[in-house]
Amino acid sequence: MTDMQTLSSAIVLGASALGAGTAMIAGLGPGIGEGICASKAVEAIGRQPEASGAVTRTMIIGDALAETTGLYALVIALLLLYANPLFSNLTNLFD
Repeated sequence: MTDMQTLSSAIVLGASALGAGTAMIAGLGPGIGEGICASKAVEAIGRQPEASGAVTRTMIIGDALAETTGLYALVIALLLLYANPLFSNLTNLFD
């Protein structure tokens, strides 16, 4: 392995790690949003206990939709770390 191949591999690995870390920051948004949603649902149930079924159902659907953003970020981070196509392209480049 030449110095250029080693340097290129290190750059791709470092950039992949930075990209995965940045993607995981996207998990903060859904967490905060779900916390606010649960807080407002508890307030609504406190004001109108008879509507608890509808409020809970709506909260769960909203939380599920909000969580998809975090799951997509997790999938992207895992792909960058463990199934990165740039490594195979990099080895083909130097062959």
